[in-house]
Amino acid sequence: MKVTEPKSKEDFDTYYRLRWETLRQPWNEPEGTEKDESDADSIHAFIKTEYGKVIAIGRLHFNNLTESQIRFMGVHPDYRGKNIGGKILEYLEQKAKEKGAGKVILHARDNAVNFYIRNGYEVVEKSYVLFDTIQHYLMQKVLK
Repeated sequence: MKVTEPKSKEDFDTYYRLRWETLRQPWNEPEGTEKDESDADSIHAFIKTEYGKVIAIGRLHFNNLTESQIRFMGVHPDYRGKNIGGKILEYLEQKAKEKGAGKVILHARDNAVNFYIRNGYEVVEKSYVLFDTIQHYLMQKVLK
């Protein structure tokens, strides 16, 4: 399965749909909460099945010239545990390197910390609690 970037309105509609379904809907958050002000200036990545179903998503933006940040990583529940998220992560890290970032940071949900550790990230500190229930951890990876 190949990582690509959404280009068309249809691509973005299906990309944002999975983002909402995996990261907001389970906590009864309304549609629209899966978007933020940095989306317009970000690199978006997704993986589709051969039938066009979006099964994984992620986004990269830059906090400054040397630090990038990954947000909104999500994998459809039927495809978890198959390193599909790892493919999105690799793609976004490569884009960060190409644009000169020396480091990637992210805020991982507590249930995703081990996934990021397996992919070379280290926990920096506890960060925030989302929806009064989901502990997040600031993590980072130095790009080589």
